[in-house]
Amino acid sequence: MLGVDGCRAGWAAVRINLYDNSVSGFMAAAFTDILAIADAAMIMVDMPIGLADTGPRACEVMARKRLSPLRHASVFSPPRRKMLSFSRYEDANGWGKKNDGKGLSRQAWMIAPKIREIDEAVTPEDQIRLGEAHPEVAFSRLNDDEPCAHPKRTAEGQAERRALLARAGIADAERIYESLRKQHGAKAIARDDVYDACALVLTAKARLDGSAIRLSDDARDARGLVMEIWG
Repeated sequence: MLGVDGCRAGWAAVRINLYDNSVSGFMAAAFTDILAIADAAMIMVDMPIGLADTGPRACEVMARKRLSPLRHASVFSPPRRKMLSFSRYEDANGWGKKNDGKGLSRQAWMIAPKIREIDEAVTPEDQIRLGEAHPEVAFSRLNDDEPCAHPKRTAEGQAERRALLARAGIADAERIYESLRKQHGAKAIARDDVYDACALVLTAKARLDGSAIRLSDDARDARGLVMEIWG
């Protein structure tokens, strides 16, 4: 099972071995490298899969409601599908305001290359073992269905999330982060990238055993991808 989060150097992944429950981390340069891991029974990634032509996706609305009032701002609106065709933020933002009544945040535009990378690699058939997941939804499930009290980049938030991961069986989140940081450099990966990937691999495990949260209205996008968020 894999939990995957985008990072500066590519993709940060945390793996749980189904046979002995051992936990390890690694980095991948491209998302196709993640998909090529044939023995991954379930993969959860913190990146939009399935893009609406217009308007918000229902799964985002559901995620914000679940995380309100503390962590709802962590759920951002991804680009509408047409926006991926633009090479400049100003053009994508302008298209949204003119044609859909809403522009695009800078945050969403910054990860547009990774959204495009996934969109070009994934097929509807892949969603049998691949899902979009949101780390804060995942942490809320680990926290007895309550959103985390502190932002993830604060010392309090990091301690809170480490405790939740440890309670759920991943006591080595910090060790995994330090190992990847040592291998790839401090600028390649952030602590919250690894903590989020740890939460997502637990979501992968929960999806396999039927205990994961699924937020969706079962709508599909123009490519036939189901728009859903797991946690």
